[in-house]
Amino acid sequence: MSDFNDFNNPQVARLPRHLKQFIVEQHYEKYTSIDNAVWRYVMRQNYSYLKDVAYYPYIPGLHKAGLTIERIPSLQEMNDALGKIGWGAVTVDGFIPPAAFMEYQAYRVLVIAADIRQLRHIEYTPAPDIIHESAGHAPIIADSDYNQYLSYFGSIGAKAMFSSRDFELYEAIRELSILKEMPDADGADIEKAQKKVEHCQENLGEPSEMALLSRLHWWTVEYGLIGTLEEPKIYGAGLLSSIGESASCMNPDVKKIWYSSEAINYAYDITKPQPHLFVTPTFQNLIDVLEEFANKMAFRRGGAEGLAKAVECKNVCTAVYSSGLLVSGVFTDFVSNDANVHFIKTTGPTALAFENKQLPGQDKRYHKDGFSSPVGKLKGYTAALEDLSADQLYDAGIDVDQRVHLFFESGIIVNGVVSDITVKNGKVIIITFTKCTVKDENGKIYFEPAWGNYDMAVGEKIVSVYCGAADKDSYEEIPLMSDTHTHHHNYTDEEKLYQQLFQTVRDCREQHGKYEKLPQVWSELKKSFSDDWLCSLEILEILEHENIYPDAAKEITDYLDKKANTEPEYKKLITDGFYLIKHPVTELATPQV
Repeated sequence: MSDFNDFNNPQVARLPRHLKQFIVEQHYEKYTSIDNAVWRYVMRQNYSYLKDVAYYPYIPGLHKAGLTIERIPSLQEMNDALGKIGWGAVTVDGFIPPAAFMEYQAYRVLVIAADIRQLRHIEYTPAPDIIHESAGHAPIIADSDYNQYLSYFGSIGAKAMFSSRDFELYEAIRELSILKEMPDADGADIEKAQKKVEHCQENLGEPSEMALLSRLHWWTVEYGLIGTLEEPKIYGAGLLSSIGESASCMNPDVKKIWYSSEAINYAYDITKPQPHLFVTPTFQNLIDVLEEFANKMAFRRGGAEGLAKAVECKNVCTAVYSSGLLVSGVFTDFVSNDANVHFIKTTGPTALAFENKQLPGQDKRYHKDGFSSPVGKLKGYTAALEDLSADQLYDAGIDVDQRVHLFFESGIIVNGVVSDITVKNGKVIIITFTKCTVKDENGKIYFEPAWGNYDMAVGEKIVSVYCGAADKDSYEEIPLMSDTHTHHHNYTDEEKLYQQLFQTVRDCREQHGKYEKLPQVWSELKKSFSDDWLCSLEILEILEHENIYPDAAKEITDYLDKKANTEPEYKKLITDGFYLIKHPVTELATPQV
């Protein structure tokens, strides 16, 4: 990605190549006047309402995230502000795979969907959009305890095991969210996509680590409350960015539950308001629950339990030997006795690494057909093979150009001529053989001389197993990229006219003049856009505040009153709009950090 723009932000600049593949340009010029009106309405509602129910750093956080009420933020503005608190931001195309999303968090970079919700979805959209990501996630990042939790969650989530069914569900949710944001989507297509999501949710089987972690993420980062059960405050981005659910979530019929590790047992539906929410007393409690879960994950437990998850994953995973050697590939088999692993096997391209850097000559092209190796101690030795010094190796007959027989406690026998010994940080990590045979005590062959040189991994135990390659960029791991793309609408002449009316109102408001155009805009709205409510509200706001054209103001008020009373879907939006006219919020000050 030679033309990669890091916005002069250190966190963005640090992103590895495999994450840059998800980044798209913001194309700020494509946001319409209606898009900015949607942003302005939501932000004014948030500023008015959330100052009372959001966790205390929210409003100062808006300043620190570089956000204003009046217009959609640019990525450069956000990165200038977020950089001062050690974070950055990039834009992506809608939902990205959970593993990649988590890794961005670990790098302390906010992933922001470049698109913005349509006017008809102004209260809530199941698709990620710039309102959700920037106005939802960014402000709370100003709290240092919370942003530490967020990045720590990302570092753990990036190593979580996922299943092929997890990716099928992700694809189904992505497809549904895209359809729901398409202005001309067919109702039958939406219903079909909805059923696909439900089918995937019902047939996930035993939830993977990633599925369970996604639940913890949902009930904290997206829909979390903090404080007491009786008077909680909002910190979850899904609630902070939903002017509908941020209010309804406080209703008594939405059950409030203390947040604990039990939250992993609560699935969620991304397309509906949440029937219950979890309340944490402190952000430290979030970390405590995460730690409790992480202690059960394969990357911390390793062993046969971890390898079983890797085999089930059917994607590239990494097994970590106690020597520090990292083996990355698709694991297809292993031999164990209870928790003790004796032998591991991958199929297809495999790479060996140390300290997350691929070892020279040990890439996936060299090990293109797979890799296998024993695990454990040699018979008759109290010290592990990895810990033997050069003298001890020599005394054991393990020396270059010498044929040796290695008898492992597991019964596996390695017989070959040593051609090389790789030592890193005082640990033996690989012994390379020529003319080598590997078999078990029953005569089962694992490697034969005709297959070429044999690189034997060295280590007493498998101490960790996690999803993904150790050195992703060198391994050139192909990310699970979706085939579906967000819809970019071609505007009709009628839609362009509607946008121009919004722009005229914005120009009048920002330039504090040419108000004589407002009655003309109102006349055009009456004639051509009978469904309108937002542009009418914006005109009324100016007329009321400037105390001009009272007859037009009364006509607009009567029109909106009637719409609110006869069309229930607009009632809250219009009522809240009236409230903001009577109780105006002022533009946020220039961000001060």
